[in-house]
Amino acid sequence: MVERREDKPGNRVSKALGGTADRLNSGAKYQGALEAVFAIPVGAGLGYFADKYFESNPVGLLIGFALGFAAFILGLVRLRPDHGETSESTKTDQKK
Repeated sequence: MVERREDKPGNRVSKALGGTADRLNSGAKYQGALEAVFAIPVGAGLGYFADKYFESNPVGLLIGFALGFAAFILGLVRLRPDHGETSESTKTDQKK
């Protein structure tokens, strides 16, 4: 049996606009990548200023860096493409 890829709304719009939506999607990917990359310096910067305010030298910087890194990882996870993976319930239904 040939498995047909699901025709998603974004794919239909892209076909209708002659590929314009693909260019718009790539812009969104660049925006997401920049958000992910700038998350670490922003978190570290906020931690640095928290250190200056509360006079707790390395603690705020380390916490800010950790939160920035977590935001970076979350940004990368949001960017990953959807490959049409099915859930466990769908897999068990297909085996029956």
